Amino acid sequence: MKTQEFLELLEAHPTQSLLFEYAEGKTIAPNYHITEVKNIIIDSVDCGAGTDFWRETVVQLWESPKEKDRLHYMTAQKATDIFKRVSGMKRMQPDAEIKFEYSNPDFHTAQLFVDDVDVADEHLLLRLVVEKTSCKAQETCGVPAEANTKEEICCAPESGCC
Repeated sequence: MKTQEFLELLEAHPTQSLLFEYAEGKTIAPNYHITEVKNIIIDSVDCGAGTDFWRETVVQLWESPKEKDRLHYMTAQKATDIFKRVSGMKRMQPDAEIKFEYSNPDFHTAQLFVDDVDVADEHLLLRLVVEKTSCKAQETCGVPAEANTKEEICCAPESGCC
């Protein structure tokens, strides 16, 4: 999901509670805060010597231990207000992919992508997923498309691509 799509979604549903599902059936607790919005520039070289450049917006979510008994989620309008304030200080890139960074004692820190959105009368639920790493130089490394499984390692030392 692009940053602009996310902001438009919030604006279209201002009264709904904003929920995030970080794993199947597990949502971030109502005591979450938006603690940081990062404008990230990626300027990379992959293992096949290919270069790439893109931007990302990374929103950090954190559950406040002082508010663990909180029952009500942040509304989409409150989130919109936060993002407007942020964009006034550091302009967000509308075409950048948006990710959400989150962890808790039972879930490792991860940058999660929006996989699906569920809009209901009372809530706006963003289903987040971890995107698996992959070899961006598959042709150079000689990795067949069907071999891109977790057992396969694209750039093994003997492959000649690293």
